[in-house]
Amino acid sequence: MSRTSLGTAQEPLAHTDTPDPDGRSKKRVRWNSDSMVEDDKQGDSEESSQDCKVGGSCPFIRLARIGCAYYNPVNFLIYVLEDTQETPQFDVTRTLLDQVFPDIFLVSSKADDRFIDLCMAASGGFFQIRPQKDFRPERGRNNLLSLGLLSDLPEEILDAPDPDASMEPRNAYEFMQRKRITGDDPTLRRWNASIRMSNFATLDMSPFALGSIGALLDYLIREKALGDLESEGIKGLDVRGIVNLSLDKTMQINADALFSLQVFENESHASIHSTKTKEGLSLFGTLDSTRTSLGRSLLRTWLLRPSLSLAVINARHDAVECFTRPENLDIANIMHSQLGGIKNVPRILSALKAGKATLANWQGLVKFTFHTAMLRDKLGELSMAGDVDIVKKLITALDIAAFREVGKAVNETIDWEESTLLQRVCIRPHIDEELDNRKHVYNGIDAVLSKVAEGISPTVPQSYATSLNVVYFPQLGETVSVAGFLVCVPMLEEWRSGDGIEVLDGWTFQDRCPISTFITRSHVYFKNDKMHDLDKHLGDLYPSIIDRELEIIHELAESVLPFAGAISEACDICAELDCLLCFAEAANQYNYSRPQMSEENVTNIKQGRHPLQEQTVDTFVPNDILIVGGAGIGSYPAVHVGEDDGDNNLMSEGVSVLGNSVVICTGANACGKVKETLDLGFAGVSCPYDPSFVPAESATLGIVDKIFTRVQTRESVSKVQSAFMIDLNQVSLALRNATARSLILLDEFGKGTAAAGSYGAGLFAGVLKHLLSRGSDCPKVIATTHFHELFSTGGALDPQNELPITFIHLEIMFATRGGEIIDSASSTTVTKGENITYLYRAVSGLSLESHAARCAQLFGVPTHVVQRAQYVTELLSVNELPKLLDEAISEEEQLDMDLASAVCQRFLEWDLETQEVSLGQVRARLAQVLGRDVDRTDEE
Repeated sequence: MSRTSLGTAQEPLAHTDTPDPDGRSKKRVRWNSDSMVEDDKQGDSEESSQDCKVGGSCPFIRLARIGCAYYNPVNFLIYVLEDTQETPQFDVTRTLLDQVFPDIFLVSSKADDRFIDLCMAASGGFFQIRPQKDFRPERGRNNLLSLGLLSDLPEEILDAPDPDASMEPRNAYEFMQRKRITGDDPTLRRWNASIRMSNFATLDMSPFALGSIGALLDYLIREKALGDLESEGIKGLDVRGIVNLSLDKTMQINADALFSLQVFENESHASIHSTKTKEGLSLFGTLDSTRTSLGRSLLRTWLLRPSLSLAVINARHDAVECFTRPENLDIANIMHSQLGGIKNVPRILSALKAGKATLANWQGLVKFTFHTAMLRDKLGELSMAGDVDIVKKLITALDIAAFREVGKAVNETIDWEESTLLQRVCIRPHIDEELDNRKHVYNGIDAVLSKVAEGISPTVPQSYATSLNVVYFPQLGETVSVAGFLVCVPMLEEWRSGDGIEVLDGWTFQDRCPISTFITRSHVYFKNDKMHDLDKHLGDLYPSIIDRELEIIHELAESVLPFAGAISEACDICAELDCLLCFAEAANQYNYSRPQMSEENVTNIKQGRHPLQEQTVDTFVPNDILIVGGAGIGSYPAVHVGEDDGDNNLMSEGVSVLGNSVVICTGANACGKVKETLDLGFAGVSCPYDPSFVPAESATLGIVDKIFTRVQTRESVSKVQSAFMIDLNQVSLALRNATARSLILLDEFGKGTAAAGSYGAGLFAGVLKHLLSRGSDCPKVIATTHFHELFSTGGALDPQNELPITFIHLEIMFATRGGEIIDSASSTTVTKGENITYLYRAVSGLSLESHAARCAQLFGVPTHVVQRAQYVTELLSVNELPKLLDEAISEEEQLDMDLASAVCQRFLEWDLETQEVSLGQVRARLAQVLGRDVDRTDEE
């Protein structure tokens, strides 16, 4: 194949321009008359649609999410866009099409019509609609696991000599390892593939991308089979790699990084019978004070797909800075309150287009026109807001004259009081003369019915009915075969006894109709010629009123829809304003500062904090950091920071300094290394990660294009990997995809391996050295470790080797029970009552002691156990294990050992081949070996 193929799985969005506020979207299904309504809280679904370019894959959208994959036949690579959030305007899809230029599109038969139209317009070649079953995630997974790229082990592993090949496997694990090396077992090949798949992309969390890959590979197999009759199927496809696809000007952050950084945190309902969730302690929960459903959706999009455009970030910072000015605080709060009155107007417009607008929809439209007018007035009161981008966009988009015309037309047409009373949309008087006449007749129908009843009453015998009424059922009429006008008389006792209901001449008993039963315990209903006459002239009066009101409402909707484009645009900008006002509120509440954005690849922070951790403790200790991307071995980029104020803190811009790309943090157990790693990492990326201010005193930040983490290992019984394998997958993903502008956070990588063999330490050092060897392409790395042997003289990361690494550690303090400070360097023993204080203060240099013994004592381990463990550890560190064998034992312990030795000796001397005459002789011999009486042995 000489062209490039794009396979995209797309899920139909709501026909509105945005998802509904309650998470529900109506889905239009191509080639199917059914409309389905789904709840996007149910999460990902397997339905998809895909576009494809020969040699690539396409987007997969469902309920505002998209996943994509495409194949390039030039370099034989599959590019994967992991599931991310899509906008109602298909911005991600448009960006993807601009980058990929697919030759072939594969689209699901259940794709959204608007998405299909977009792909057809962008298609320069082949366009095909495929069955939805081709885009199921499980099909994509099976296709991937069959690729030789994943299932076949590298040649260097298969060709490596096995020193134990001549020996028989000693256990099941060695047997499986031997089979795995040979690569002959199909089950093991699939096992290899399932493990190695995570090295390329986190597809377990991307069902839409998996569906795209499945449809793409199916298409490539069919195309290959047409030209090669001896095709080997999926295994025969020439795929040399799987690469994460990054969209232009958007940060790449996968599910593991989102989880580790706690960007989102869903808390389940307390009841096990409820599937509801709420946002817990997370960055999204901290920033989210949005007042509109569109604003909340946009905020989530910004956090899932952060912008990398300095122009966009600076424009948003300008807005937040404007809203946080003291003179603008009250105005900003009022503006935010006005946004609370704006409902999901795009959803309302969709209901208007479909002719299904409810009273609440019309009320929401009128409220929109009112609150936007109030909002426009408040924009003019903002101080120093003339150059703020969001303010200029709002002034342009809020066509108050047109919106006022819409609100006036709706308000003057709909009778709100009557509509609320009747629970349907009603029209005001004097809007339509014909409607007014019908309502006049209907409102006077009580008098007509009274006169008719008075005329019928003399013709009814007194014994038949003491009273009667003429009633009108508006839902009935001439069109339903049983008229709406009926004579109602009380039920007689003899009629209840079973003799039957007596019917007068000219009357017809109405026992039931297509809608209801006209008989109750107290009354029965009849029809006569007078009722038929009323049916003919007035029977359809009420339905005709409703029909005429529906016609007027339809005309009103037709007059409003020409303004739909302007209203939708204004709603989108109001959603952006909602998010920016949230950031301003968070900046004021949590004391965030505006960072200085830089085109240089630098992260320079003064007094940085973690936005979540500081909310959970009484006192938070901030710290500084300087880290420069691209400062690997042989590369020494200079960056501009502030002048030194004597405390190594960030200050005014203007001084060029050198920095390192790798920062290693050490310290005692439980001293907060993980939190410090996330603190520095979060402060360093929170500005480009979201347009909010940063939790720091001041900062100079460059753009971070990707974030990778090895912080938390999410194990599961459904995964075939061990905890260490999962860690390796996360690091492998980072090594394959990191650039000089990427950020990698590593916490205790390698701790799951055998420490005695230094495998973990070697892996940790090897990863850092590999990244440093990239030179100017070295990413920014913040790592923590307890592998202190790496930093000793001659160690792999010995500071004397002058590797471009910044070493920091978190200080701790030891004190006696009386408060006297202990020198931890000179004190090697643990004393009773000794306390350890974690200062959470990062200083330069290394900490080569984990203080595990003191931490154990602090957290309740008995002192004698701690002292013994410390003694054994010291002997192990100097290879003095024989001393443990020479330790003296007590007399009691010596006696027990002698007795046990004697029993063992007598047992070995027992000739088991001698045939015993009876069971009693065997017991006697056993008692002799154990040194017990025969009678006692029998009893036992």
